[in-house]
Order: sequence, then structure tokens, then C-alpha cells
Amino acid sequence: MTETLLHHRAEGAPTAPPLLLGPSLGTSTRLWDGVAPELTTTHRVIRWDLPGHGGSSPALIGPGATVGDLAALVLALADALDIERFAYAGVSLGGAVGLHLAVHHPERISSLAVICSSAHFGAGTAWRERAAQVREAGMGKLVETANSRWFTPGFSDPALVEDLRTTDPAGYAACCDALAAFDIRDRLSEVTAPTLLVAGREDRATPPEHLREISDAVPGALLTELPGTPHLAPAERPAAVLGALRAHLEGDPPRGIAARRAVLGDAHVDRAQSRTTDFTARFQDFISRYAWGEIWTDTTLSRRERSMVTLTALVAHGHLDELAMHVRAARRNGLTPEEIGAVLLQSAIYCGVPAANSAFAVAQRVLAEEVAGADGTGTADS
Repeated sequence: MTETLLHHRAEGAPTAPPLLLGPSLGTSTRLWDGVAPELTTTHRVIRWDLPGHGGSSPALIGPGATVGDLAALVLALADALDIERFAYAGVSLGGAVGLHLAVHHPERISSLAVICSSAHFGAGTAWRERAAQVREAGMGKLVETANSRWFTPGFSDPALVEDLRTTDPAGYAACCDALAAFDIRDRLSEVTAPTLLVAGREDRATPPEHLREISDAVPGALLTELPGTPHLAPAERPAAVLGALRAHLEGDPPRGIAARRAVLGDAHVDRAQSRTTDFTARFQDFISRYAWGEIWTDTTLSRRERSMVTLTALVAHGHLDELAMHVRAARRNGLTPEEIGAVLLQSAIYCGVPAANSAFAVAQRVLAEEVAGADGTGTADS
């Protein structure tokens, strides 16, 4: 790779829709390690390094650089990879590059995600002072405070801190110059690409109000605020960032979510999503993509037939809580109470009478709740 191009890492099928991922100041392509591999199932993912960061030469930009200069380097990389139009997601300075591209080169951007970033990074004086400090004394002081600036208390990513330690001071300082000069607030209304904004509620570098300002100005923008999330959201909260990006890239709503809501109802899906934690986020994403996005949307069987199969399987394994949910789903899919009873009776022969006995009790309760709801004395999906 010549020094005229940004260092990059490409993953995924070459024929898949391209997605470029931009880094934050002081980090490298490793910022996306917890997110990028999962996105390669649907996209050709290209991560890139800022000048002087990771594998990119610091000579690509110099003192007085602008975000426009960085955006030009990204476009040169895309051109070298024969990518005409692409989805883009970036963190902090990488997000600013995305905003610049969306305003100045809208024909190149199919969709935009701006994560823990801003349309204006505060007084330029502070960034110019940081640039001068780094040019004079190197990266040492910034490395000492990296964890408190980037993460929530008690969390660290040693690989990213090491990236900062090994960043070229000249390249870092030039990026600080770019941040000092960046202010695109008066152009935000010109963004036409479908835009997702992701704010971390524990982000002290670019607090949520910075993303709200962009959201208020960009037509049709969607804002997601992640609780307990600091500045480097993809590193500390990769599952949450992945879920937000997947929903954005697949459209609104993604096919799996649409099917899940159609079968289980909005109330159930809203409850499930509201209870999502870091521990369960990947499982919720897996269920929506695989069970609902691939199996329930397969047209080989009708949804009525799938409900019958599902009821039988749940009876066989004694999953009574799931059975109640899928009795309600079966009604949405058009099964009558008599047909549900016939499925459970069939299950008694092949799964056992005790299992069917418990299943009939669950189904009778659910169907009674439905009747009560219709009469105005209860709710069918409590």
C-alpha cells in the first residue's frame, strides 16, 4: 500500500454493499473490533486509520489540516477500492468526516451513522493548545488520562490505549487542527442521506446534547441515546452499537423486527427490547435476525402453519411461558380457538397426555384473557 492512501482493513464479501467505518482521534481500526465482524454478514466493511494512527502515514496531512482534507483521503480510498457509493459510520472525528461527506459529497453517501460526535467540537483554542502540547512533548500526558476521557470508571481497553501511545504526534496534532476548525452546524439541513445519531449518556467529550443538535437540524434523522455509554461506544458497548447500526442499515423496521412485531405484537416486543441489557443484547439481536428475519419470513410455510408447528414443539418440551406467548401469536396468525385445541389434542398423542394437560390449562387461560379483553374487562396481551 502506498503512502498516498489511508491504511485500511477490508472484510466481508467483495460484492456486498460497502460500509466504511471511521475512527475516533487517537484510535485505530481496532476501535471497531467488537462490531465490524458482525456487520460483514451483510456488508463489505472497510475500516480506515487516521493519518499518523495505526498503519496510516502521518505525511498524509500536515499542520492546519481540516476535516475536509480527511474526507478527501476517505474518498481517495473509496476510489482506489472501486467503491462509488457507500454507507458510512464514524465515531467522534470519524463522525465529523461523515457529516462533511454527507454535506459536500451527497452522491457518494447512501446512509450515515454519526456516533458520539458533534457538528462543532467546542472552542478551537483548546484543540490548538493540545496540538502544540503534543508536537512539543509527545503523547505521554494524553495516554495517562485516556481511560477517564474515553471510558466509564473501571473499564479500559488496553489495546486502544496502546494505539494512542504509538500514535505519531505530528499526525495526532494535525487531526487536532482539523477538529479546531470544524463547524458544520449551518450546513446540517443539507444532509439528505438517511441518518442515525448515536449518543452516549456518559460521554463527556461529546455529550448527548451535541447529537440532539444534529438531530434537530438533519431532516428525518433518528437519534438513539445509549445509557451507561461513554465516548468510545463501540469499544465499551459494542452490542448496543451493533444493534443500532443493524437496524439503521437494514431499514426501518428491519425485516426480522417487522415479522416479530406482526406475530407477537408490539407490546411484547417493546417489553423485550426495554429489558435488553449488555448481557442480553446479542441474544435479542440474534432472535430478531435469525428466528424472525430468516425462519418466520420464509414463505415455504404460512404463518398459520408455523404457529401450529411452534405450539407442538413448545408442548413437547414443556416451555409453558413461551406457549402462552405463542397461543396469542397463533390467534394473530388466524388460528381459531378450536384449531388451537386440535393442535394441543394432536400433541397429546405424540408428546404425552401430561404435557398436553398443562398446555390446555395455559391455552384456556390465554383464550379467556382474550375474551375478557374483547369485553373491555381485561387485556389480551398483558
